[in-house]
Amino acid sequence: MSAPVKAERPMTDAEIVEAYLTASMIPDPDAAAAYMKPGTVITFTGGREFDHPRGPTGFNAKRYRWVKKKMDRFDVCPGKDETVVYSVGTLHGEWMDGTPFEGNRYVDRFVVRGGQIVKMDVWNDSAERILVQRGIEA
Repeated sequence: MSAPVKAERPMTDAEIVEAYLTASMIPDPDAAAAYMKPGTVITFTGGREFDHPRGPTGFNAKRYRWVKKKMDRFDVCPGKDETVVYSVGTLHGEWMDGTPFEGNRYVDRFVVRGGQIVKMDVWNDSAERILVQRGIEA
């Protein structure tokens, strides 16, 4: 008699968000999109709106030589029909001129419904850091 097959449990909403962020940092926007409902609005820094993870990836390619997230924690706020998941941490990488940086705070807010991300909002300190680099008080 063979051993029973153990059913794999579905991903939690926080795991869905972590998998999305991990894929987006490769960057592999198409793999990241697998965790999103098609047409999901991603509101990026400065109020820029994108409908696919390729949008933020392309924007970041103009701002950073490379950038990664240190995901410190996930705050999960369950609701009746959806869950809000906050990813909080810091960015590290290199500016376009090759200058390294770290400790750049970020907060990403996700709405997860039915096992898919249906909304994403992104905030970080990059704009303030760029102003300081240019000698402008932020």
